[in-house]
Order: sequence, then C-alpha cells, then structure tokens
Amino acid sequence: MKKFSTTLSAMVAMFLFSGAAFAADGNVAAAGDQGFVALAAGLAVGLAAMGCGLAQGRLAGEALSGMARNPSASGDIRTSMMIALAFPESLVLFCFAVAFLIQGKI
Repeated sequence: MKKFSTTLSAMVAMFLFSGAAFAADGNVAAAGDQGFVALAAGLAVGLAAMGCGLAQGRLAGEALSGMARNPSASGDIRTSMMIALAFPESLVLFCFAVAFLIQGKI
C-alpha cells in the first residue's frame, strides 16, 4: 500500500505542476512561469518513464516465469510479450510529446 500511495502522490504532484503551466484561456503561461513549465514537463516524462520501466519489468518477468513453467508454449508467450511491451512504451512517447506541447516547442 505504501508503494501505491507514493506513486499516487507523485502523480498528483505532476498534475498540480502541469496545471500551473496553463493560463485560464488554455494558452501556455507567461515567461515568468517557465520554471513551472519546465518542471511539469520534466516530471511528466520522468514519471512516465518510471511507470514504463516498472510495467515492462513486471511483464517480462511474468512472461519468463510462464516460459519456465511451460516451455512448449514459449513461442506464443514470447510473441504476446513483444506485442504487450509496446503499450507502456507508447505511453512514454505520448507523454514526451505532451511535454513538448506544455513547453510550447511544437
């Protein structure tokens, strides 16, 4: 439960900092708030990468465990694992694009 509360508080902090990056009309904040914008972008990409690493590590570990228990199904498990590894990685790429949007670089 402690891991969950730590992760939840990190996500709440990310949303609070990213909320400071936008003005009321939806535009990127003024030049005086660029520190918050950079912090929000850094937290967004960093937390996404952390979550992706945890998810991919768990996914690979469970797939290897399944292959060890049933070696005859290793081909199917490996194929499913490779497809499933793409999903957490795509979330990191989307977060990377959002970080650039927050900073106004795109």
